[in-house]
Amino acid sequence: MSGKIHKGCCQCGAVHISATGDPKWVARCHCKDCRKATGAEASVFAGFATEAVVISGEMFVERESSPKVWRGVCVQCGSRLTYRGEKWPGEIHLHIGALDTPDDFPPQGNGMVDEKISWVRLEDDLPAKSNFEA
Repeated sequence: MSGKIHKGCCQCGAVHISATGDPKWVARCHCKDCRKATGAEASVFAGFATEAVVISGEMFVERESSPKVWRGVCVQCGSRLTYRGEKWPGEIHLHIGALDTPDDFPPQGNGMVDEKISWVRLEDDLPAKSNFEA
């Protein structure tokens, strides 16, 4: 994927995302905060260097969802698009569902598995961690 430009947008098309190059990592997060933010049993993020990502559209806004954590959304349609945390300086994490080619971003691991919902089954071939290292 090196040098490739990955594009995406929110559900209504008011906000556009462009990410250049390979993500640093792709992981599924099972934490309670991600569940509350998305309404899903887990979130899958691709972590990119901040300078590799361009977000355009006046409807994009980031809000502090918990101390030192910011989540980016489209205020028009409510689509969840990004995650940034002080724990990962210089990175922005994109929800792969907002990208045009989510098949290009299979998870490489599972994080926060101590918080996962009991009926969620983890893939046997992927690492599972109780936290995410910075």
